[in-house]
Amino acid sequence: MASMATGYGPPAWLRKAAIALACLIFICPPASAAPLRLLVLGDSLGAGYGLAHADAFQSQLAAALRARGHDVAILDGAVSGDTTAGGRARLDWALADGADAAIVELGGNDGLRGIDPKDTEANLTAILDTLQARHIKVLLSGMYAPPNLGEDYGAAFRAVFARLGKRPGVLFDPFFLQGVAGDPALNQADHIHPNPEGVRRIVARLLPLVERLLGEVAP
Repeated sequence: MASMATGYGPPAWLRKAAIALACLIFICPPASAAPLRLLVLGDSLGAGYGLAHADAFQSQLAAALRARGHDVAILDGAVSGDTTAGGRARLDWALADGADAAIVELGGNDGLRGIDPKDTEANLTAILDTLQARHIKVLLSGMYAPPNLGEDYGAAFRAVFARLGKRPGVLFDPFFLQGVAGDPALNQADHIHPNPEGVRRIVARLLPLVERLLGEVAP
């Protein structure tokens, strides 16, 4: 007499296939998404002049993003002493490996050298044009000119960043050194470059904007 114990549930072949698939996924899990690539196009402030590598802006920013659960690769495009003209000239090189988003931190050396704000604006405009043409999300961080250059120059200089910060698709931070400039406790002996604590405060202040920037990158 044939057995009546046919049982319930999926047939044996389907159960075996499901087990095999589960084993395959366990042994060879799907590849995780590549980290977002964040370019820092800047000068000595972005490069970490006078600081140990771990204390510099890019390192502290990377650590802060990791702590917040972001998988981000920082692309170092910061060169000490660079002007906006220098950043513009080497932008294609900085983008050689591609980027999903960029922080543009340039202008400090233009101000120190008294470069005509019209030239600074032309260079930054070209940089933003290139980044946006390549669909790279942008955070523009502004700079103030040294007070010894006079009120008129300082106002014209700040106005450059204010105008560019209104461009569609550009996130804007008016002053990279906000809350740090002029405070001896937060700067190195040259009174220009932030010390590790100064960098920490810059990163903490910028972190919400950077997270917003990364959130705008298409998945």
